Amino acid sequence: MTPIRRFLAVLGLALAGAVAAAETPGVSRNEIVVGSIQDLSGPIALLGAPVRDGMLLRFEDANAAGGVHGRKLRLVVEDSGYDPKKGVLAARKLIQRDKVFAFLANLGTPVVMATMPIVVEAGRPHLFPFSPHESTYSPVHPLKFQMFAPYQDYMEAATRNMVQTRGYKKTCLLYQDDDYGLEVLKGVEAGLAKLKQPLVEKTSYKRGATDLSSQVARLRAADCDFVVLATVVRETVAAVTEARKIGWNVDMLVTASGYSSQTHELGGKAVEGLYGVSVLPHPYEEGANRQLADWIKRYRERFGAAPNVWSAMGYGVADLFVKAAEKAGPDLTVERFTAAMESLHTPRDFFGSPEYRFSREDHLGNRLGRIAQIQNGRWVILTDYLK
Repeated sequence: MTPIRRFLAVLGLALAGAVAAAETPGVSRNEIVVGSIQDLSGPIALLGAPVRDGMLLRFEDANAAGGVHGRKLRLVVEDSGYDPKKGVLAARKLIQRDKVFAFLANLGTPVVMATMPIVVEAGRPHLFPFSPHESTYSPVHPLKFQMFAPYQDYMEAATRNMVQTRGYKKTCLLYQDDDYGLEVLKGVEAGLAKLKQPLVEKTSYKRGATDLSSQVARLRAADCDFVVLATVVRETVAAVTEARKIGWNVDMLVTASGYSSQTHELGGKAVEGLYGVSVLPHPYEEGANRQLADWIKRYRERFGAAPNVWSAMGYGVADLFVKAAEKAGPDLTVERFTAAMESLHTPRDFFGSPEYRFSREDHLGNRLGRIAQIQNGRWVILTDYLK
């Protein structure tokens, strides 16, 4: 190829990239804009803030290394307050005013269920929401991808493992009265059905409730010897504390939504012995490998606080976005991005995360969780990923 033809070929690629960028919302010559809906002021703000900060740190790391094919990443976060109505307004603002390229890690099943149709209808990728609801990845849709193990899958395996290994005879459930709680209910019932055991009792609470005394009393009256909690951090602490206050030391297992350092920080001695489902280990500084220790230090310096598992998951979802955007190439479009996602496979990392593998037929990157327990004021992993 002559120098002139080579120049024209390069120029043609550059012009094609510029045209594609102009036609793709959120993508310009110098920038990729990503949106996220978090709870920064409501009942699960304890989770939303570290998720946001973890994503910010990963994008800042990418930008410091030159960005993605020369484009800097910009994260625009809107607060839903864990309210689906506010979430809908946030989604519309991010689409219409901010013109984001994709939505990343939207938080909370009620908010996700209300906003996902809006996001998909607008032609934006809906990526890795903090809501392992089946509809976030199935049936397969070009714009929907999930990396978190579904409530039904991991709670089926976790319930079955706990009952088999510890010999419980009367399993009960306390659940949030919404899509999140109902998904957990299905998983618990499926696990018990495989063991030919019934769910002895179940009771629900309204999202955001803080007094769970009547629900705990009802479960105790049913003589449960094992209680599954479909709760988030604040409600987890409230339920366990109430049980201990009335002298009921029943074993309890909380979903990954309650697996957080805030649970033992807020609950103190009351939550000692609580079991939980872990998607990845909590990033404790003590005993951390070199890469993790360096990451913890950088997080502290950037945000003035210690990271928790939600910070690590926020970093992880942003890392998957960066990898897919890099794989999509310099001519970034929604179609090229989703094609890259469908061939993405990542190994386990310094956080101790599972492998994530996506394909054209399967947009769910992982289906597995592990059992952990609070021992001496910190979460300790007890099992490998359960199948």
